[in-house]
Amino acid sequence: MSTPSAEHPGHPAALLHHFDTAEQQKDASTLGMWLFLITEIMFFGGMFTAYVAGRFRFHEAFKEASNTLDVTLGAINTTVLICSSLTMALAVHAAQVGKKKQIVWFLLATILLGCTFLGVKVVEYHDKFVHHHVPGLHFHFPGPNARNAEMFFSIYFGMTGLHALHMVVGVGLLAVLAVRAGKGWFTPDYYTPVEMTGLYWHFVDIVWIFLFPLLYLLGAHFAITGH
Repeated sequence: MSTPSAEHPGHPAALLHHFDTAEQQKDASTLGMWLFLITEIMFFGGMFTAYVAGRFRFHEAFKEASNTLDVTLGAINTTVLICSSLTMALAVHAAQVGKKKQIVWFLLATILLGCTFLGVKVVEYHDKFVHHHVPGLHFHFPGPNARNAEMFFSIYFGMTGLHALHMVVGVGLLAVLAVRAGKGWFTPDYYTPVEMTGLYWHFVDIVWIFLFPLLYLLGAHFAITGH
């Protein structure tokens, strides 16, 4: 955040020197964030396409591999992220109405939920290592579909690992915001960083909403219906 200078004495502290008004700065930030999220959608879209192609080509192997995932842990993480979207939205609202303490507490709650998600993911990954379901030299999967099952786990680790990386980045951003909120950086006139980080966090949550049924639930569904 910039501060007024001799070159721009009329600028508020939160207004960067290359913007004329706070509204212009917010519009530019919003446009930039949405453009960034569009590139993220295209990036994840390629991985979703790879999953769909593999699912149709090797559906039996993908079904068997999917059935090894822990649906309970996946459901817990889904609930955790939905709750984190709520606390993030409340943090943005608190910033809009100028409630500094609430901004900090809701940001910390979102961080806690994000770390909970990552902790559960570590438990899941550990299980995959124990059962040798990590693609590579030590991969092992019973039955004739082992090679194609390894493809499923490659996509699984690629998609969930990339998602987890986004979560780590998000938690880092939230930590910075929480520190700055505690110092009184955000007011009803300036809360753009909180709002933009909220957009990013909601995007990451939405990605998981798609990952959960695709990776965890379809295998269980096939196991029940027998198709």
